[in-house]
Amino acid sequence: MILKNEKLEDLVKEGVVLVDFFATWCGPCKMQSAVLEQLEDSLKVVKVDIDEHEDLARQFGVMSIPTLVLFQDGKIVHKNVGFTPAEVITSWVENS
Repeated sequence: MILKNEKLEDLVKEGVVLVDFFATWCGPCKMQSAVLEQLEDSLKVVKVDIDEHEDLARQFGVMSIPTLVLFQDGKIVHKNVGFTPAEVITSWVENS
């Protein structure tokens, strides 16, 4: 799901949630998006467009994109900058 008017805190407060900070003009973000589509059946994914939500990008220290942040029950358990293969993301989820 792409974040619109929802509060990110409400979306990540329960369970395991992967937040993808991206931009529509970013090539690696488009590649990452294709990977995340494969995982959406087994993992809740929230996409945050940094151009529309600059405040959230600052809040989470996003300096480069794509940036993936894995939450478990509202707490950050993993953060990664740059393209990340599906196998690596799956490993994070299994080990969180």
